[in-house]
Amino acid sequence: MIELERTYLAKEIPKDLKKYKSKEIIDIYIPKDSDHAPIRIRKNGDKYEITKKRPVEGDASRLHEQNIILDESEFKEFLKLEGKKVHKIRYLYDYKGLTAEFDVFQGRLKGLVLVDFEFESEEQKNSFKMPDFCLADVTGEELIAGGVICSKTYEDLEPFLKKYNYKKLFIDEN
Repeated sequence: MIELERTYLAKEIPKDLKKYKSKEIIDIYIPKDSDHAPIRIRKNGDKYEITKKRPVEGDASRLHEQNIILDESEFKEFLKLEGKKVHKIRYLYDYKGLTAEFDVFQGRLKGLVLVDFEFESEEQKNSFKMPDFCLADVTGEELIAGGVICSKTYEDLEPFLKKYNYKKLFIDEN
């Protein structure tokens, strides 16, 4: 399967984001000693899977993706591995007929919010205009790829984020 996507730094969080469906995501990336681990073991709400992704012809916006479905007990076994882990809450926000996936990072990356869009065709991806709630297109930035970001802290990312004048974002808990 080829995944067509764009990733943005969020500029702001829509005021009504909390009313949209959300799910907890826990990712484990292996091998642990890889700079950009190609294998991800994921808890995605109540679904579990192993995914291997690699760019198609060097294009980070086009990924060849292979998946294997797991059950909860299998995922719990993988949690014991010494992989790199990341925790986030994903909100599925409606935007002009598409779903904006707001990834609100927890733990060591708290304050970082990325927004992903997936597309049905190259034409749709290439003609897409960045929404006002986004700050910058960071699709091709290696540093924010899941297999790399999983070993970082927010402080590790600050020099990169300063290039875009990114300000920490948080979901209002009230």
